[in-house]
Amino acid sequence: MTRIIESFSEISSMYDAAFVDLWGCMHNGIKAYDDAISACRSFRAQGGKVVLLTNAPRPRASVATQLDLFNIPHDVYDTIATSGDSARLALFSGAIGNKVYHIGEQRDLVFFEPLQMLGTPTEITRVPLAEAEGIVCTGPFDAHADPEVNRPDFLLAKTKGLKLLCANPDIVVDRGDQRDWCAGALAQLYTEMGGESLYFGKPHPAIYDLARRRLAEVADVSDDRIVCIGDGIATDVMGAVGEGLDVVFISGGLAANETKTDRQPDPEALSNYLEEQGLSVTYAMGFFR
Repeated sequence: MTRIIESFSEISSMYDAAFVDLWGCMHNGIKAYDDAISACRSFRAQGGKVVLLTNAPRPRASVATQLDLFNIPHDVYDTIATSGDSARLALFSGAIGNKVYHIGEQRDLVFFEPLQMLGTPTEITRVPLAEAEGIVCTGPFDAHADPEVNRPDFLLAKTKGLKLLCANPDIVVDRGDQRDWCAGALAQLYTEMGGESLYFGKPHPAIYDLARRRLAEVADVSDDRIVCIGDGIATDVMGAVGEGLDVVFISGGLAANETKTDRQPDPEALSNYLEEQGLSVTYAMGFFR
């Protein structure tokens, strides 16, 4: 049975490391959550390690720069693991070929910078769809446009037998009061159309392997001393459950309406929501604090 907790400090002494989601837990796409900053800072003060685990389709250095803009200080985390880096490992290992068609915004072009951890990365060239051997999707061209606008291109891509590398499995995120589409929505459509999509962020194993590698650079922590914290039921929670890790579900994020979360989730609504999703969580609280 899920235990609803008032704050992370109630359970933090049971863990040596936390894999903490960013969007919906540490910030809302516009500003940081002060209580979340305090929670991470307190956990680190008692010796805990914080790995910011995000489905951002960019390198960790780019994400760190964005965190500066949100006024999330460096002293609240130890390292960052991104789905972008996980996907880049696959891209520059030749997973979808050398010539790729990119779906995404200009700001995501840092995705195509080779990783230093690969000694001899595959040479990648961005080309028009007609010339492509594969597709890289870091997000939609327009986060407000229905993913269906990609259907004509996806029909051509499927006919050509192209694989789609999805750098962010999230379907949507909330930017303040506005809900935006993510790369996962496009990958989902391509898969439904009969194409093949490759995923590298939460809830898929590759990003947890990367998170453990990043954690190992700063501390030796066993899985039973790691807790995951996130608001995405199909990403953060499903990923943690799949990895056999404890998880704190932040109900006031993407599932705020379903769980009737004000400051805390309504116990009955939370129970019904988790049952509908076919998942169980170790802990839940309204917001990360």
